[in-house]
Amino acid sequence: MDKKGRSRHFIYTDWILIETQFDPEQLHSKETVFTIGNGYLGTRGSFEEGYPQASPATFIHGVYDDVPVVYTELVNCPDWLPLVVIVNGDRFRLDQGEILRYDRQLDLRYGLISRSLRWRSPSGNTIDISFERFASLADPHVLALRCHLTAVDFDGLIEVQASINGYPENQGFNHWEGLDQGKTDQGIWLQRCTRNSRIELGMAAKVTILGTEASLQVNTAPGYPTLSTTFFAKAQQTVTVEKLVTVFTSREIETPVPAAQEKLAHLPDYATLLKANEQAWSEVWQQSDILIEGDSTAAFAVRYNLFQLLIAAPQHDDKVSIPAKTLSGFGYRGHIFWDTEIFMQPLFLFTQPAIARNLLSYRWHTLDGARRKAAHYGYKGAMFAWESAVTGDEVTPRWAIGSDFYGEDVRIWCRDHEIHINADIPYAIWNYWQATGDDEWMQKRGAEVILDAAIFWGSRVEFNPERQKYEIRGVIGADEYHEFVHNNAFTNRMAQWHLEKAIAVYDWLAQNFPERVRELEEKLKLTPEERSHWQDIIAKMLFFYDPLTELIEQFEGFFQLEDINLADYEPRDRSMQPILGMEKTNKSQVLKQPDVLMLLYLMRESADFPYNEKALQTSWDYYAPRTDITYGSSLGPAVEAILASDLGKSTEAYELFMRALMVDLEDNRGNTSDGIHGASAGGIWQAVIFGFGGIQLTENGPVANPHLPPGWTRLKFKLHWQGLWHDFDLHGEQVSPDITRQLEFLQLSLSPNPSLSPPLPTAQSPMPNIKGFIFDLDGVLTDTAELHYLAWKKLADEEGIPFNREANDALRGVSRRASLMLILGDRPYSEAQIQEMMERKNRYYVELMQNMTAKDLLPGAIAFLDELRQAGIKIGIGSGSKNARTVIERLGIGDKVDAIADGYSVEQPKPAPDLFLYAAKQLGIQPEESVVVEDAAAGVDAALAAGMWAVGLGPVERVGAANVVLPSLEGIKWADLKAKLSNIARQKHQGTDK
Repeated sequence: MDKKGRSRHFIYTDWILIETQFDPEQLHSKETVFTIGNGYLGTRGSFEEGYPQASPATFIHGVYDDVPVVYTELVNCPDWLPLVVIVNGDRFRLDQGEILRYDRQLDLRYGLISRSLRWRSPSGNTIDISFERFASLADPHVLALRCHLTAVDFDGLIEVQASINGYPENQGFNHWEGLDQGKTDQGIWLQRCTRNSRIELGMAAKVTILGTEASLQVNTAPGYPTLSTTFFAKAQQTVTVEKLVTVFTSREIETPVPAAQEKLAHLPDYATLLKANEQAWSEVWQQSDILIEGDSTAAFAVRYNLFQLLIAAPQHDDKVSIPAKTLSGFGYRGHIFWDTEIFMQPLFLFTQPAIARNLLSYRWHTLDGARRKAAHYGYKGAMFAWESAVTGDEVTPRWAIGSDFYGEDVRIWCRDHEIHINADIPYAIWNYWQATGDDEWMQKRGAEVILDAAIFWGSRVEFNPERQKYEIRGVIGADEYHEFVHNNAFTNRMAQWHLEKAIAVYDWLAQNFPERVRELEEKLKLTPEERSHWQDIIAKMLFFYDPLTELIEQFEGFFQLEDINLADYEPRDRSMQPILGMEKTNKSQVLKQPDVLMLLYLMRESADFPYNEKALQTSWDYYAPRTDITYGSSLGPAVEAILASDLGKSTEAYELFMRALMVDLEDNRGNTSDGIHGASAGGIWQAVIFGFGGIQLTENGPVANPHLPPGWTRLKFKLHWQGLWHDFDLHGEQVSPDITRQLEFLQLSLSPNPSLSPPLPTAQSPMPNIKGFIFDLDGVLTDTAELHYLAWKKLADEEGIPFNREANDALRGVSRRASLMLILGDRPYSEAQIQEMMERKNRYYVELMQNMTAKDLLPGAIAFLDELRQAGIKIGIGSGSKNARTVIERLGIGDKVDAIADGYSVEQPKPAPDLFLYAAKQLGIQPEESVVVEDAAAGVDAALAAGMWAVGLGPVERVGAANVVLPSLEGIKWADLKAKLSNIARQKHQGTDK
């Protein structure tokens, strides 16, 4: 069902945005909303005929020029849209005459804007006019526009003027010098050059008239070449005007004007170009589309936000990146922030990895600018600009000039103190490497960025001898309401994380590319002493948090600031900073955007310190109510939606998601006119995939653990990981990781009595109706205990900790973290060291696991599985291991398994019943219809707590609580086991009757 946006005159369908009424009050914001592009350029949704006070703009990647106060800005390029229609002497204008019918559409499938209207001129002539235009995705240098004209109730003269406007302005400032212009056999051309950066632009255009006899005239008024025609229109006769435009700049070719002329001369007709464009878009959407069923607004709006990122993404240029406002508006002057790497890049990383590589290569190309900034501030290495353009030098304006003529200018300190971007960029590079395995790019480019940026941290931190800790003082964190703070948790931990990865990258290079290591050591002056310094910083970085509650302090002294109740200031239509004033805001516990929560989100996927469930819950309870989520930063809602979803707050998660989703379509912050909120658009993709889709990245690729919002019946998408595509088609009826209600039901229905052990799965029927078996892997179908032992042994030996097979026996059925805690005993280790050791042990285990084959199945396992399948019994795997899928693949039993519940499926491990309940739900059976086969006491307890039958394999002292205890699966027949279960049920039932 279609749904109208509030007061925006919008209808949303699956793929098409429809505007039903023209509202001049929303002119500028709608120009942003109807932006089209092709990865080379973006054109705002201005009208072809123009409109008073309009802000038409076409931005081309990399075309920057100097400007007072703000250093440099993305240049508004010559306007290719102008097409004037004059009806019997009356110029068609929406602010004159009468609009009898109006409809404008943006078709996301093909990047196509169309506008259809009926207009009555001041003289009383009625005409139907329709426009259609696109920026070709098949050829980024081609732009196309078509206009249909139908006289409704008159015969008369119609004049059409198709022009190139060589006088575009950046909000009153013209960056272009006119060089030349002229005409060719095909049409007209224009040559322009930016005033300071000396980038040359060539644009050419031609016009074709269909449906009538008409000749074209050329007018080469300076800076405004025009092709015009006049024809006699008859009532109900349709005439079509096609305008094709080509554009090049000296960034990609030495002679842009001849290139534009040459391409124009060989262009096919509009219809052929449109078909090629449609084919190119079909290929992009095949990889990047997200299908949502059950929520029509979200279904369209998610695609809309993806579209706006896709049209701004450089497909063929690795020396540019996506500005914060994409290529859609004048906001932030086209500068590039951390928004690109942290918020926008994941979409491309998992659907268009070549584009993700281009975006990161931009940072490599701009390293010299980052080095110049570091040197300017007296530091070593590379210090990335908070706002960047072409060279990588800092272009954040030093001052913000307010609209108040008598007001004070405001100093912008982000350029000096918001330095977490120096770790944000390496964070994105590391994730690209993990997702793609692109070793060649990493050793040639990525490693240099990570290492040189790490050298900066080595010179930026300060050692506090009293605390015996390293500090980072005088910074601005992700929350920009507080300036000049010390030891911001986000900055300190990201710097520490960065140094950890820098050491890992160095070691990898040294092992695999020794010549490259020597080259970088010489170029960056990277010494063994520097790397030793990094290790010391990692071990001694100051971080404020309470180990008991795990509440993290945003920065040193934050808890001593004045608390603010945001509810006291509602309703409001602006952010808290102008309400409180900058000074009071800086002294209050109010946040512009998530800071601690943002840190937890970035550490979430890898479960790196300080992320864990308790820390997330504690931090959410404290910081979410203090965050100005409505009018602070648009970067916040999508991230908080993901975390709320993790915490089981489905209603709040959806509300936050919708706030981010509609930020431009509904202009709910009142600043859409500045351009698309690119970071929010990227956050939306992450909210859908990682939040509602529950995607987690494993050794075997992405795994879904969905918790779809209420009403969503289907979520379908695909992800690219390590060279392979993974398709996901998730449905609303799938189990959620939050199975609290199921557990409550089980507790009520089972009413366990301690005197009845083990409990009977069902009190209603004495005869079990078994429909499915759920097998643990280790010790049941295969024996990976030896692999685990060897991995733990290697780790323990490296750490100098005594460890033998007897100590290993205590780890059976215990989680990885709990096992490590048993091995470490009371030895002091930091959380970061614990996380690293867990990862190291798992790496050793995975390496050993690669040699597993079907020969590693335990005796009787395959025969019993085959017998169950022949009997029509469903088979599931319930293993707490995050490597379960790899084991199943190595054993060759994937075709015998109907469902897998592994370490990524639920949050609570055994002995909680969650894992087995999840498996039963996937199999489509009830708990009392399930038999769990386990070899560990924790697994048996989990099965019984879930209300399932438990079969224990092994000694009675370990699995004696199970309903049936067997030495192994060897020689076991389903008929015999079923008879045992029936006998137990009969005896229990008789005992109950007495």
